[in-house]
Amino acid sequence: MNILVIGSGGREHALAWKLAQSPKAGKVYVAPGNGGTARDSRLDNVAITDVKALADFAQDNKITLTVVGPEAPLAAGVVDEFRSRGLRIFGPTKAAAQLESSKAFAKDFMKRHHIPTAFYETFTDAAAAHAYVDHHGAPIVIKADGLAAGKGVVVAMSLQEAHEAIDWMLLDNKLGVQHNAGGARIVIEEFLQGEEASFIVLADGKNVLALATSQDHKRLLDADAGPNTGGMGAYSPAPVVTPNVHAKAMQDIILPTLAGMAKDGIPFTGFLYAGLMIDAQGNPKTLEFNCRMGDPETQPIMMRLKSDLIDVFMHATDGTLDQVELQWDRRFALGVVMAAGGYPLDPKKGDVITGLPVEAEDAVVFHAGTTMVDGKVLTSGGRVLCVTALGESAKLAQHRAYEYLRGIQFDGMQFRTDIGWRAIKPR
Repeated sequence: MNILVIGSGGREHALAWKLAQSPKAGKVYVAPGNGGTARDSRLDNVAITDVKALADFAQDNKITLTVVGPEAPLAAGVVDEFRSRGLRIFGPTKAAAQLESSKAFAKDFMKRHHIPTAFYETFTDAAAAHAYVDHHGAPIVIKADGLAAGKGVVVAMSLQEAHEAIDWMLLDNKLGVQHNAGGARIVIEEFLQGEEASFIVLADGKNVLALATSQDHKRLLDADAGPNTGGMGAYSPAPVVTPNVHAKAMQDIILPTLAGMAKDGIPFTGFLYAGLMIDAQGNPKTLEFNCRMGDPETQPIMMRLKSDLIDVFMHATDGTLDQVELQWDRRFALGVVMAAGGYPLDPKKGDVITGLPVEAEDAVVFHAGTTMVDGKVLTSGGRVLCVTALGESAKLAQHRAYEYLRGIQFDGMQFRTDIGWRAIKPR
């Protein structure tokens, strides 16, 4: 059967790579894809991003199944368009995708359905926001209300940082995030202490299937220093998600979210990603929802998945996820992101990448911000590659990933040298 994966990042490369391994896979198209998907003989890039044009392509090329990777097409209603034409697609509708596309929608939803999260207020008026921060003090969290490509959250450790973030997001609207009557809006919420984890499930509107647990590294520099990014690396499984934490996350967060969405008349289908903060007592609270898989979490998760991914998505789009049991490689998987010079604020583009290693049984380089020009792979985005490897332990997976990336070169490249440190330290 012919498959279409929508998106151009590392997440989409990993999904397409896994889908192409299925004996049921015919042509696997990636729209628009990247330099890595262009290099893979099992994949075909398609230079389309427009929602209606994607649906036309799916009809014209007899696509059996479409999987949506990133958040922007979901927020633009790609699932609604495909379904209106009777096309099989995995992802949430535009209305359901508000769980990610609007922080205010998500927080109000959690409050209404008693899902554990940080207390918060929503602001469009900068003066009121500044007064709120002065009253509550720091540390405090400022979030742009809308899609900001992983850069719309400032964890302000001082009042000065908080006030600067408010001006940056509300007055200057540097992120270009628009809501309501075209103005910017922010959510200010309490700072939660603990350890973060990514809890990702598949949902078919009524049934839910949890993926392997994972954890990513948000900060640019070693020891979790420097600015927030879209993620500088990830690993699976996440030791912080104990069986007890897993049960609480399902019982207190995931299942009430699906029930709440159904009750509100917006049944949720697709990937549901709850960013969790887990306190010292093992109690999870919801930091945010995403309506797609994480990037870079997808890369190590796909490395560990042994089940046929086409089968999984067919069940998910048939509403029969309760009939699926996922099989996992017992090994640890770890991915190291190699980012462009100047990332996250002003990433360089157009640099030649050399020394890319051949795919191995236990190691793969997934591409994100790359493009192919005249047979050369060039940088085209902030997070360029995710070098992902398997190992019998977190330490061995870490060692293999860094060994595997050693020959890769491009001007200004940045990567952390400590991905996985939380999983390796004694607990």
